[in-house]
Amino acid sequence: MALARSGQAVWPGNRWQEARALPVRGGRLRAASLAARYPTLPTAATEPGWGQCELMAMSAETQTLVSSREAALPTPALPTLSALVVRPGAAQGTPDWAAAIRVAALDCAEEKNQEVCRTYDIHFYPTFRYFKAFTKEFTTGENYRGPDRELRTVRWAMIDFLQNHTEGHRPPACPALDPSTPKDVLALLGRRGSHYVAVLFEGNSSYVGREVILDLIPYENIVVRRVLDGDKAVLEQLGVASLPSCYLLHPNGSHGLVHVAKPLRSFFSSYLKSLPDVRKKSVSLPEKSNKEENTEIVVWREFDRAKLYTADLESGLHYLLRVELAAHRSLAGAELKTLRDFVTVVAKLFPGRPPVRKLLGTLQEWLATLPLDRIPYNAVLDLVNNKMRISGIFLTNHVRWVGCQGSRPELRGYPCSLWKLFHTLTVQASSHPEALAGTGFEGDPQAVLQAVRRYVRTFFGCEECGQHFEEMAVESLDTVKTADQAVLWLWRRHNAVNSRLAGQLSEDPKFPKVPWPTPDLCPACHEEVKGLDSWHEGQVLAFLKQHYSSSNLEDMYSADLGDAGDTGALGQGLVGDRALTAPERPQGPQQAASLRPPLGPSPRTRLSESPQHRLDRRAQSPRGRQEAEAAPFLGLGFSSLDMSLCVVLYVASSLFLMLMYFFFRVRSKRWKVRLYHPAV
Repeated sequence: MALARSGQAVWPGNRWQEARALPVRGGRLRAASLAARYPTLPTAATEPGWGQCELMAMSAETQTLVSSREAALPTPALPTLSALVVRPGAAQGTPDWAAAIRVAALDCAEEKNQEVCRTYDIHFYPTFRYFKAFTKEFTTGENYRGPDRELRTVRWAMIDFLQNHTEGHRPPACPALDPSTPKDVLALLGRRGSHYVAVLFEGNSSYVGREVILDLIPYENIVVRRVLDGDKAVLEQLGVASLPSCYLLHPNGSHGLVHVAKPLRSFFSSYLKSLPDVRKKSVSLPEKSNKEENTEIVVWREFDRAKLYTADLESGLHYLLRVELAAHRSLAGAELKTLRDFVTVVAKLFPGRPPVRKLLGTLQEWLATLPLDRIPYNAVLDLVNNKMRISGIFLTNHVRWVGCQGSRPELRGYPCSLWKLFHTLTVQASSHPEALAGTGFEGDPQAVLQAVRRYVRTFFGCEECGQHFEEMAVESLDTVKTADQAVLWLWRRHNAVNSRLAGQLSEDPKFPKVPWPTPDLCPACHEEVKGLDSWHEGQVLAFLKQHYSSSNLEDMYSADLGDAGDTGALGQGLVGDRALTAPERPQGPQQAASLRPPLGPSPRTRLSESPQHRLDRRAQSPRGRQEAEAAPFLGLGFSSLDMSLCVVLYVASSLFLMLMYFFFRVRSKRWKVRLYHPAV
C-alpha cells in the first residue's frame, strides 16, 4: 500500500473561518503529496469551533483527492493526527477555495493513524467525510454519497455541501452560491460602482457559475453572481445566445458580454482574474512550518522468488490483527462469527514458527470459548500483544516485507502478503485435511475459501476490492468440489485480478502483474495448444502445493524470537536479523511497547544457536510437549505462574479447612465428656 511520507506542521492557534472539506481511510495515495503531522489537536473543550467546512478523505488502495492545506478536526484527546496529505498550492483544481472549504487526506493504512481512524469509525477506504463550519462539539462528520469518486463529481459535491449550509453558519469567506434573479441584474445596468460585477448565465444543472464564484474568493474588486436561464427575454435583451455565458459590469457603468475561447470554468476564471485592479487579497491563512525532508533509508532485502518467506506471512498477520481489525471498535454478530471462523482456519493451517502458531491457537481457543455476543477490539489486541504473559507465544509487532517488498514503500506490501496467506491456507487444507478435524469445517472443500471470502467482504479495508472478490465468489465458487479445486480456484482468481490491475497506478514497475507462475519459475506449468499459450493445470497444482508448503518456508529476515520458549511476548534484540540487514527505521514508542519483554534468561546467552533450532529443540523436549498440551487451557488467559499460585492456594485452603474441622471435632468431644459426669 502506498503510504504518504511524514513531515511536520505547527497546529494553527487561531479560529478557522472557513468551510472545511477533508477526504478518509487508507494506504495508496496517488498524488505527488506531502504529509503534515500535527503535534496537538483541539478538543471540544478547548477549541471554540472553526469556521471552515472540511472534507476528509481517508483513502488507501485507490486514488484519492488531496489538497493544499492542513485541516483541523474537532476531536477528543488523541495522539498526533499525522499523515494529513496535502498538495502545496492546489487542491486538485480548487486552490482558491481554501478560505471557504479545505481538503486533506488521512492515510489510515499508517499504523500511527489507526486510533484516529477508529475514533471516526472509518472501516473502508476511500471514505469521504464532511465537517461543517463552526462545529463546537466532536462529530464524525457526514459521509459523502455519490455516483462515483471522480474528481469533478467530488468537487461538485463540495459545492452542494457549501450551498446547503444554513445562512447563520455559512463560512464568512464563502459568498452566496444561490442564483440571483434577472431583475437584480437589470437593476445594476448602467450604475457606477467601486468594483466589477460578473454575472454567469447558465442552465439549472450547471456548476460553472458556482465554481467561478469560489475561484474568485481570494480576489478583491470583483463580485461574481450566477443567474439561471429561466427568463428568455432578459437573455435576449443582454445578447446572451449560448450557455454558459459571462456578462461583465464595469465600475464605470459600461457592460457587455465576455468573449472567451471556450465556455469553460477555467477560461472564465482566468479572464476575470486578469481584469485591471482585480488582485489577490492578503489572506492570513495559517501556513505549515517547513516540512522535513524524507531522510528514511529504504533497505532492499535480496530474496529468492521461488521461496515463501515467513517474514511476509507474519508481517501480514501483524497488520491484519493490529491494524486492519483496529478499524472496528467492537465485534458482534456476523462480524464476530467471521473473525472466529477466519482465525480458526488460520490457527489450524498456518505453517509458520511454533510461537506464532501457539499465539494463533490461543486466540482461536479464546474466541471459541468466549460466552459473549460482543467483544471490544481491545480485548483481541490485549491477547495478541500477550498482556497476560502466556509463555511461548509471539507475533512480530512491525512489518518487514521480503518477497512482498515493493520498489517504493507504497507498493505491494500488505495486499501481497494477504494473497500469499490465502494461497498458503488453501494448500495446507488440501495437503493436511486432518488439521481441520473438530472445527466444523472438516470435509468442506470450500471451508478456507468461504472464510477468506467473508473476511475480505467484512474487514478488508478496500471496499471495491471486497466487492470484486465477492463477485468472483458468486460467479464460480460453487463449482469447487474438492480441496485441490479450491487451490486452483484461488490461483485462477488471483491471475484474473492481476490481469485487471495490470497497467494501473497500483502496479509496481519492478514487479509487473503478469500471469503467475512465470515460465522461469515453473516451465512445466506452461504449454501450447494449437499455437496458443495454455496452462497445464496438473503441473500448476503440483507447483502450488510445493511453493506454499511448510518445507518451502524461509525464515531469513524474520524477527528474532529470542528464547521463545520462555518469552511471553516479543524477544528483545534482533541480533539475527541485524546480521543480515542494515538498520531500519526505528519503531515508535507505541509499537515498541505493544509487546512485553521476554520472561526468563536473556536471548544473548544462546547467540550461537539459531532461533529456529532453539524452537525445534524446545518443542521436542518434555517441557515443550507439556506446554503444547496445556495450550488450550492456557488459552483461557492463565499462565503457568497463575496456575501454580492457584494450586498453592487450593492446597493451603484445604489444609486450613481440615485443621479447623479436626479442632472443632476434638473440642466437641471434650464438651460431651464433661456434660456426661453427674454432679456430686
